[in-house]
Amino acid sequence: MGKSVLVCMSGGVDSTVAALLLERQGFDVAGLTFWFWSFEKAPEFGGKTKCCSLDSAGLAARELGIPHEVVDASLPFQRLVLDDFIARRRQGETPNPCGRCNRLVRFGLALEYARQHGIDYIATGHHARITTDGGNPCLLRGADPQKDQTYFLYGLGEDVLSHLLFPVGALPKAEVFALARAAHLTAAALPESQDLCFARGDDVSFLFDPEDYRPGPILDSGGREIGQHRGLPRYTIGQRRGLGIASPVPLYVIDLDPDRNALVVGEESLLLRDALVATDAIYAAGRMPPDGTMLEAKIRYRSPTSEARFEPTSAQAFRLTFRTPQRAITPGQLAVFYERDRLLGGGTISDS
Repeated sequence: MGKSVLVCMSGGVDSTVAALLLERQGFDVAGLTFWFWSFEKAPEFGGKTKCCSLDSAGLAARELGIPHEVVDASLPFQRLVLDDFIARRRQGETPNPCGRCNRLVRFGLALEYARQHGIDYIATGHHARITTDGGNPCLLRGADPQKDQTYFLYGLGEDVLSHLLFPVGALPKAEVFALARAAHLTAAALPESQDLCFARGDDVSFLFDPEDYRPGPILDSGGREIGQHRGLPRYTIGQRRGLGIASPVPLYVIDLDPDRNALVVGEESLLLRDALVATDAIYAAGRMPPDGTMLEAKIRYRSPTSEARFEPTSAQAFRLTFRTPQRAITPGQLAVFYERDRLLGGGTISDS
């Protein structure tokens, strides 16, 4: 009897082609899509979010001839992802909800569903690869360096990784599209989503109370008030556009101070930092790198890796000191580190 696999389907080209490839490999394939928007006072998105369209996922499953089910995960998504996102933004952070959702909601629920239904594996369309190290599964960066998504997956434990497949992780994105077009799949013509699944464009204001958007002072790096901001959740470290202030030199957000409801701006050189502290640390195979290990680390999804020295500060926290100062290290974002292509661990930036 062949192996069975549950594919988490967003309706996009990556997860659709993942299911296609697994079918061709002889797996018994079923599709699953999570729905996150049934809790009280949830916004109306007309049947879809930015990263998961029920209509597109259902169409992809029909085109592939596989069964497809929608599971409502609204309550854990609200409790573990949205509430945390709102709280951190109120604290002046810029959280990364995708990493948190993968770590605490999406993959765990998918594995639980697979076990309940006697399915052997789960799979997604993420651009990542899985290998073994001393018998333990670990993550490798996706073959397409422009699409690698291991940054968002650092928190997956061995229990998930040992049952997880990434069918498109060894492919360049152009080949994924080519496979979809050759199979006449509608997903080949759909645009890629790069935004937060719950954002309307770049706007997340519907998540907050009017009080969260009360105006406050914009201070220069010397503490002098030079303008008024429109509510701290609208801003993030490193931002230049939308500040509404005139200056003979470009000014950037260098700090958010919720205690004073103040936005602090300064010249770009003030964004440079050579170290960060991260919490909620998780390490591949549960093995913390030795103190002083030189690693390749990145501080946001789109940033390149940079050489850094690892120093554990507790069982759940670490410090990275970079050989080259980094621009706009942002509390709430993820700090993830590698040995060549192998992901070794990561955590949530708390300070710089």
